[in-house]
Amino acid sequence: MVDFRVLGLLKSLHRQRFSSHVKTKRTFNLTFHSNFSISVQRLGAMARPFHLNTPLLESVSMTQRVGTPVFLKMENSQPSGSFKIRGIGHLCQQLATDSKGVVCSSGGNAGMAAAYVARKMCVPATIVVPSSTPQLVVQRLRDQGATVNITGKVWDDANAEALRLAEAEGLTYVPPFDHPLLWQGHSSVVSEAAASLEEKPGAVLLSVGGGGLLCGVIQGLKDVGWTDVPVIAMETVGADCFNAAVKAGRLVTLDDITSEAKCLGAKTVCRKAFEFSQSGEISIISELVTDQQALGAVETFLDEERVLVEMACGAALAAVYSGLVHRLQDEGRLPAPLGPLLVIVCGGSSMDMEQLSHLKHKLHT
Repeated sequence: MVDFRVLGLLKSLHRQRFSSHVKTKRTFNLTFHSNFSISVQRLGAMARPFHLNTPLLESVSMTQRVGTPVFLKMENSQPSGSFKIRGIGHLCQQLATDSKGVVCSSGGNAGMAAAYVARKMCVPATIVVPSSTPQLVVQRLRDQGATVNITGKVWDDANAEALRLAEAEGLTYVPPFDHPLLWQGHSSVVSEAAASLEEKPGAVLLSVGGGGLLCGVIQGLKDVGWTDVPVIAMETVGADCFNAAVKAGRLVTLDDITSEAKCLGAKTVCRKAFEFSQSGEISIISELVTDQQALGAVETFLDEERVLVEMACGAALAAVYSGLVHRLQDEGRLPAPLGPLLVIVCGGSSMDMEQLSHLKHKLHT
């Protein structure tokens, strides 16, 4: 509900601001109504979150494979196509309400979230993406009204340019994964699941790129008192900065991103995610799958659940389809029997049937 006292204040402020520049009554009315309309839209954008409470669906086919109920948190159904809108929406509401524009570096999903939020807030958006970004993502970003800047080969190159633009042009920098406000926003995925599940999950399964979702889920598990619930953190070989850091006991910067799961393509995981892996507060099981396994999971998920997701999401799904969950149980790293498995279906904005066909040809030949 709109507070008309606030609207009255906005109207008064706009009259004061623009009266000295008005030469005619007609010009004043045009200027006032245009800027007043933008202010009301920004006010509305501040009044509610940008993300949706996404469906939590039980997968019968996955349940049969794992031998325990499997619940899918369908983040692919967010307005921007992924979970990223939770954290980025929250961050922009805190930092970008009076911004002259936002700039975000992205392999796809963070950029889509930033572009969507900026459009709703009537703020210009510049999204810097690496050359490896699929053309369909570039077009979808432009469809949201964003200016797309293609820089470098991998996300790290694009991020350096985004930071430069933020400094040079006075734009609000929107980090894709490394900021406490992002993690706070992402934590809502756990509180939503907790409100819907009848019992505490036996484990949470998710994909890791830069570590933002992992940090948010860890914070969410703490918030709802589920600190004894392990997290299975999945990456693909060639986009495995978190796994490399866990194995080395220190942050590791990859030489290059060689995986086709480009949305997982950060060379270095965020420090907070690494610290969580070392703290022992919550058990984090870091595992890898191949690109072929991730793509196979995407295809199986499409066949069985009738939903198309991207390869970054396929990394998590592959833990079910490849038998990795059973292996972890056999190794004693997960309990047997296992309580319900909560799977974060993180998104699918960089995949369509043409891209799926291209990846099948590339990875199976």
